[in-house]
Amino acid sequence: MRKLLAWIVIAPLAGIVLLFAVANRRWVTVSLDPFSADAPAYAVELPMFLLIFIALIAGVIIGGVAVWFGKLHWRMAARRAEQEVARLKAERADAEGRIVRQSPGVVPPMLPPH
Repeated sequence: MRKLLAWIVIAPLAGIVLLFAVANRRWVTVSLDPFSADAPAYAVELPMFLLIFIALIAGVIIGGVAVWFGKLHWRMAARRAEQEVARLKAERADAEGRIVRQSPGVVPPMLPPH
């Protein structure tokens, strides 16, 4: 079922991308020299659809990096919380061990399992 759904979405999307590429196959000159439009220091010619795809992929990558940095605070907070939980579990186990060693004949109170 999942493969069928994927094909229902991917096939039309691939057709649209193909039509877009065919409709925008004219070559364009991309220049990174803002001072000389007639004789740029660096220019590359490529099909229009390729230029748009490159810009789209670059946007996705830049957006992904921005989201990754945005979530960095939450990942660090989760890591600190996990370390605190591990520290508290070790402290609890140590305290339970001390109770048993100090009072060998006394049954320790029922604590929930860890």
